Amino acid sequence: MTKRLDMLDDIFEKRMQFMHLIKEKYPDSYKDWPLNITEKSSQVLLRDTALKGVEEMFEALGHLKNWKPHRDTDIPEINREEFLEEIVDAFNYFFSLMILTGIDANEFYSAFNKKDKIIRNRIENNY
Repeated sequence: MTKRLDMLDDIFEKRMQFMHLIKEKYPDSYKDWPLNITEKSSQVLLRDTALKGVEEMFEALGHLKNWKPHRDTDIPEINREEFLEEIVDAFNYFFSLMILTGIDANEFYSAFNKKDKIIRNRIENNY
């Protein structure tokens, strides 16, 4: 379990370093973080960042051609590498979102486990 958390720490650290590089080159790209999420300008930035992540997920979904139930032709081919790259792009925006709000790997991991317990409980109790 420790190794996974170390990888999660590494992802957070790499994303934060990248965000600092972007901010150095393009000073208006990010405000100083953690943001005060009660401020309107912070909420605008967070919404924009989240929507960029959603856009990247839609780009990943664009690689899936075999999902339409009404389609008779079968298109099983998928470029797995490109599909994964788009998912990584989406996760980068979602990690940026957490970093901007001051969430670190430990807080995220704790929240993930809390929610995992809730959803498992729902399944076990016929939610």
